[in-house]
Amino acid sequence: MRYFLAIAFVMLVSCSSTGVVPMDGGTFMIAKRSAQAGFGPPNGVKADVYREANEFCTKQHKTVETVNLEVTDSGFARPGSVSLQFRCK
Repeated sequence: MRYFLAIAFVMLVSCSSTGVVPMDGGTFMIAKRSAQAGFGPPNGVKADVYREANEFCTKQHKTVETVNLEVTDSGFARPGSVSLQFRCK
């Protein structure tokens, strides 16, 4: 039972997003880790990050412009992650 709870906790923590973080020059950043097991790109997390950025910009009646996108594939004992820097135009 303890093992199951530990795994559930790690999965919840590893899926956390930073939310929209203001940067300089009118840019923003969102970063999120994947709970994906195994190797490969975190495509679901990439979609989540863009969805969150689009919701943020839509509230301002603007669209997302990608400034920088960093995607780290998951690997052995390493979760995948996505970091998006964007501006609303």
